[in-house]
Amino acid sequence: MARNADSTREFISTAQAARQLGLSLGAVQQMVESGTLAGWKTAGGHRRIRQDSVDALLARSQHSGAARPRNSAAKLRVVVVEDDSLLQQVYRETFSEWTMDIELCVFDHGLDALVEVGREPPDLLIADLRMPGLDGFEMIRRLRENPLASEVAIVVVSALNAEEIAAEGGLPEDVTVYRKPVPFHELHGYMQALVAQRKRARAAG
Repeated sequence: MARNADSTREFISTAQAARQLGLSLGAVQQMVESGTLAGWKTAGGHRRIRQDSVDALLARSQHSGAARPRNSAAKLRVVVVEDDSLLQQVYRETFSEWTMDIELCVFDHGLDALVEVGREPPDLLIADLRMPGLDGFEMIRRLRENPLASEVAIVVVSALNAEEIAAEGGLPEDVTVYRKPVPFHELHGYMQALVAQRKRARAAG
């Protein structure tokens, strides 16, 4: 990866880190507070972030998706965020059996997913809500703060019911919510509709 002007410095500002990661300032600030990014505050209260910790986070995100080919116009790009390794495998195996051409990238942590979406927004994000570190509620809020991810379709698959989700502050109105266990039949129909929408958009363009 070519290093830009920012990456020649040992320490960078929050804004510079946000630009490199493709995230909002708020997301980067949370990464520093959670220890995901190494940083410190100046006497004036400004954050300074270690460039090598930003590079390491980018490298980890790229490594997580290294096995997948780059997206093409014919593929539906899907990011799944789920910390249960067994369920991750179920997603992979189920999607591989469908006739749709899917480019799948799976993450077990919301912060890793935020970095990936900032680098290359998918067509669809499928996420759990209860995850360690950055949970699904906060991850989705951060995504909706990022103009680059404004057109990403979001589906939540959670064991939480509507009342429990509302008690946590709710979700944006454009987020589709399914209850666990994963309803793959409904998800298949949802993704078929996305594929049809993409085809119409390409034809119109």
